[in-house]
Amino acid sequence: MADSTLLQTVQTSLLVLDYVIKIVAVGVVPENRRPSSSTAWLLLILLVPIVGLPLFLLLGSPYVNRRRHEIQAEANATLDEGLSHLPDIPAGIEPPPRFATIPTLNRHLTSMPCVTGDNHGLHSDYEESIAAMAAAVDRAQDYVHAEIYIAAWDETTDVFFRALERARARGVEVRFLFDHIGSIKYRGFAKLGRRLTAAGIDWHYMLPIQPWRGRFRRVDLRNHRKLLVVDGEVGFMGSQNMIEAAYLTRANQRSGRRWNDVMIELSGPVVAALEAVFAVDWYTESGERLSRDRYFHATPQTPVGGKGNVFQVVPSGPGFTTEPNLRLFTSLVYRAQRRLSLVSPYFVPDESILAAVTTAAYRGVSVELFVSEQADQFMVDHAQSSYYQALLDAGVRIYRLPKPAVLHTKCFVVDDEVGVVGSSNMDMRSFGLNFEISLMGFGGNMVDDLGRLIDGYRDRCVLLTQHEWNQRSWLRRYVDNAMRLTSALQ
Repeated sequence: MADSTLLQTVQTSLLVLDYVIKIVAVGVVPENRRPSSSTAWLLLILLVPIVGLPLFLLLGSPYVNRRRHEIQAEANATLDEGLSHLPDIPAGIEPPPRFATIPTLNRHLTSMPCVTGDNHGLHSDYEESIAAMAAAVDRAQDYVHAEIYIAAWDETTDVFFRALERARARGVEVRFLFDHIGSIKYRGFAKLGRRLTAAGIDWHYMLPIQPWRGRFRRVDLRNHRKLLVVDGEVGFMGSQNMIEAAYLTRANQRSGRRWNDVMIELSGPVVAALEAVFAVDWYTESGERLSRDRYFHATPQTPVGGKGNVFQVVPSGPGFTTEPNLRLFTSLVYRAQRRLSLVSPYFVPDESILAAVTTAAYRGVSVELFVSEQADQFMVDHAQSSYYQALLDAGVRIYRLPKPAVLHTKCFVVDDEVGVVGSSNMDMRSFGLNFEISLMGFGGNMVDDLGRLIDGYRDRCVLLTQHEWNQRSWLRRYVDNAMRLTSALQ
């Protein structure tokens, strides 16, 4: 009898707890969250609370800890103070009329004004890109600042790390950041820190997960930025990680699967903007403040035209509360009048981007999207595919780079007048969860360079037709839709 009473008490308690969890979730989950994300989390919690609640507690907050918010706010205030004398756009420069308010938008969101700079070209050959960065390091006389999402010291990247090693040997300061979770699964990670230390390189993990040191947070928040600054005079940024092109997996190497990326090489005032992004991340992870007088070189504005461009660096991530990359992307897409070319390895848009892109197509804009035939991540591959029907119905042309190649470049061009390149995908992760960096440019050769890069992708890609997509199996449709739901869990 006692056992029966105890069992009944336990069952009643679990039932009450179940309802309490669900009632609380309805009032807590939607706060500061997109409706699609709220719906997905509530569906998981309400249907499978034993799974949904722990996942929400572990992964449900898009915000980093308070210290990182405070650092970003402090950095923005410092930038506002130090750059207050600069206009949103350098004097004497007129942006394309339809885009005139975009620099003001970006500055309100990130404190970064437009500056000028020289584009020395896009590096889209994987090994050549790493060699170009190594060559820049070999010319360093004072310091090198590098920030990479995924880092591995392998046969391909050895040329870069040896350049860092040589720089230290001749007395150059070298600071290196790489993402902890982003890099941990690749061969050689266990020895990487020791090798960097032995080379004399000052290095730190970004967003480390080390509970034994009191360093723990939402595990899928990552610093996805890729940038390099040499002596405050030369900079690189883009989409490429510092790892060999098959990401060190034998399956990729056997199949010939290689990542296709791009880095842009820069000089002039824009390099100081890249350095400002690095300085915030370095202080966040190391506690060291980089002196403004020593590390942020004041260089004169460069003439616009030819390799001289107007640039604006746009950092984004959960340290910001305003989603700068999402607002920039949607604003530019809505201003397209003739042609819109989008390159995104992971196109899993939120409602605003999807509406902007399809609306552009319905308005008669020639819209093309470049993706991989098969993305390197199963869930993303299927979540992305779930949007193809709506895009095709709107008239968007979808070009897919044939597998096993992976198209990892992130860029887009609007009306052959304004271009954006960087680390940010057009997906909900990049908009809300990852620290990203984008570069908007106009007035010089960057837009033409991006256009030629995209032309090359078009030549290699296969156009997806409406008829072909309609023939996909019911199983493919089901998996695509299921993965679409999981993509909203942020």
